[in-house]
Amino acid sequence: MEEVQRHSVHTLIFRSLKRTHDMFVSNQGNLPEIDEKLEEKRKSIKARDSYKLVFDRVAKAEQEKKLANGMGSSAGAIQAPETPLAITDGSANNTDGQLAIMASSNKPSDTPISNSLVSAPGMRSSAGANNVQLIPKKAPTIPKPSWHAPWKLSRVISGHLGWVRCIAVEPGNEWFATGAGDRVIKIWDLASGKLKLSLTGHVSTVRGLAVSAKHPYLFSCGEDRQVKCWDLEYNKVIRHYHGHLSAVYSLALHPTIDVLATSGRDSTARIWDMRTKANIHTLTGHTNTVASVVAQASNPQIITGSHDSTIRLWDLAAGKSVCTLTNHKKSVRSVVLHPTLYMFASASPDNIKQWRCPEGNFVQNISGHNAIVNCMAVNPDGVLVSGGDNGTMFFWDWRTGYNFQRFQAPVQPGSMDSEAGIFAMSFDQSGSRLITAEADKTIKIYKEDDEATEESHPVNWRPEILKRRKF
Repeated sequence: MEEVQRHSVHTLIFRSLKRTHDMFVSNQGNLPEIDEKLEEKRKSIKARDSYKLVFDRVAKAEQEKKLANGMGSSAGAIQAPETPLAITDGSANNTDGQLAIMASSNKPSDTPISNSLVSAPGMRSSAGANNVQLIPKKAPTIPKPSWHAPWKLSRVISGHLGWVRCIAVEPGNEWFATGAGDRVIKIWDLASGKLKLSLTGHVSTVRGLAVSAKHPYLFSCGEDRQVKCWDLEYNKVIRHYHGHLSAVYSLALHPTIDVLATSGRDSTARIWDMRTKANIHTLTGHTNTVASVVAQASNPQIITGSHDSTIRLWDLAAGKSVCTLTNHKKSVRSVVLHPTLYMFASASPDNIKQWRCPEGNFVQNISGHNAIVNCMAVNPDGVLVSGGDNGTMFFWDWRTGYNFQRFQAPVQPGSMDSEAGIFAMSFDQSGSRLITAEADKTIKIYKEDDEATEESHPVNWRPEILKRRKF
């Protein structure tokens, strides 16, 4: 029997490619001509598949534009001139920054427009009826950002065997819990960083954790579709909440009533009775994964952020959406409530947006974190932190959106640079420690630099750059 000659994988692949080329090269010239109609159809199908979410918005905007143009042309009587109607001093560019205001006259309301305009300030018009008074125009003021001390790495905790995906700090501020891809929930001492306890029970990645302030309970959810309630006096699971059809990504406890909110990949958020395990409401309306859910005592009591690029505000009593915020252009992965102000922020790769409750009024954009923003945290001092999928951390002043610090989180020795990713972050109850959960399987604790002063780290404030951008 002849011995088969051994070849390298590279040689075998090259031969296979050559055989394939020789087989099909003769058919190259026989391909039919491209049908333009079919090509157009293919492009339209592809566009609808990729941009379906914004098609309706574009069509609606065009329709409103046409209506506005139609109304403008139908009026026909008075058309807007090329330059805005204003009282000027006759020069080409009116740069004196003053606003002219016409005093009301005793003339009837149908006074011709030509009578109401004068060529120079302080003069009477040709009709002699309108007095003109010049009032200085107040320049818009941009608030100066508050000074915040820079943050530095204080401690790195290792122990998990997979990506660390979620964090919850205990209301007493003595310990915190983390969940990871190794399916284990670990409880750590906040002061020393030592492991206190490991809880096993999930059969897939743990994605969300919350600690009750009123009961000795820890709640967890994961990619195994399970939502569990752990009794920390016995360190055992005492309740399961069944209902989600796919992975559960986020979890929040209502601060005043015994209900639990969860959300996940089945495009829903669910409200559970903590005690009876009943699924009180299934909040439907999102068309993609609901990545983040938060709960607060005042309306809207439930807020969700989704990969369909929308944020929804929910009426908890009715179980219905009261408002949908469509300002983001990309997936919303994180929603965070301000601990003292009646506001919240949402994060997306396009930018971070701030909103005012209860109607969800847009406040401002915070731009500059050019990454997939996985998580955010905010403390009572007005420090907003955003963590990116590439390991970048940006620190912002909440009120002005000023970025006072940014850095790349260092990876654990032995890890690849590509493992620099921040999945979750949370301040402790005092707001003086920041805990992050990362892709290098570590938990990092940051604290403010005690030695920093306003002189050593001044606010590099440039108002012309920090102007508020409209969405």
